Amino acid sequence: MAVGLEIFLVPNQVIDGGITGISIMLAHLTSLPIGIFLLGLNLPFLILGYKQIGKTFALSTLYGVTVMSIGTTLLHPVQSLTQEPLLAAVFGGIILGIGVGLVIRYGGSLDGTEIVAILVNKKTPFSVGEVVMFLNIFILGGAGFIFGWDNAMYSLIAYFIAFKMIDITVEGFNESKSVWIISDQHKEIGDALLARLGRGVTYLNGEGGYSGDDKKVIFCVVTRLEEAKLKLIVEETDPTAFLAIGTIHDVKGGRFKKRDIH
Repeated sequence: MAVGLEIFLVPNQVIDGGITGISIMLAHLTSLPIGIFLLGLNLPFLILGYKQIGKTFALSTLYGVTVMSIGTTLLHPVQSLTQEPLLAAVFGGIILGIGVGLVIRYGGSLDGTEIVAILVNKKTPFSVGEVVMFLNIFILGGAGFIFGWDNAMYSLIAYFIAFKMIDITVEGFNESKSVWIISDQHKEIGDALLARLGRGVTYLNGEGGYSGDDKKVIFCVVTRLEEAKLKLIVEETDPTAFLAIGTIHDVKGGRFKKRDIH
């Protein structure tokens, strides 16, 4: 995240959301290092998080924010790789999003506004994402008054790209699909999935809510790239089968690794 800030965003007066965005604006107005504001503004929220959310989360976030603050200080003298605001917004957003995503993936945070959002979420019907978005509207709007509205719009681009990169980093590229199939030809479908996809299946016992008949439910997990072939197998074997597919972001244990097909 420090690389995304100091090598791309800050030199081109493009900001991110949250405490980071406020820190960039304050650093510009005061000519003080951004690291001071990153650490100083986050501390009150970390204390709040320590009391309300948990010790491990607060301490891991403090560690992440401290390393980020030191990183921005060390990188401040390094010249920006581009003077084009659009390129800075795109590449800065990508790198920054990867950095934030890695921290979130392993149980931390790099921004105090996320702690505020978690606490507000407990007291109100608004989701964490909605609270963060609401706060960032004002922060990104402030960039328009300080850096100009062109830079505020570049900042919005950077924020959107970073937001998407966080999702990709947290969830991973190898998105998997959970599949539920109800069919009278469950054995034929299960055998076909094993033979043609190399995927093991689990048969679950079910009961029709309307008919009361006993049903066999096939459950399996496939990769996103195998989804189309799975649908074709089910369609060929039993066109009347019930098929439900959901997205899952983490698969561990069992025999998820693909079996060799000879």
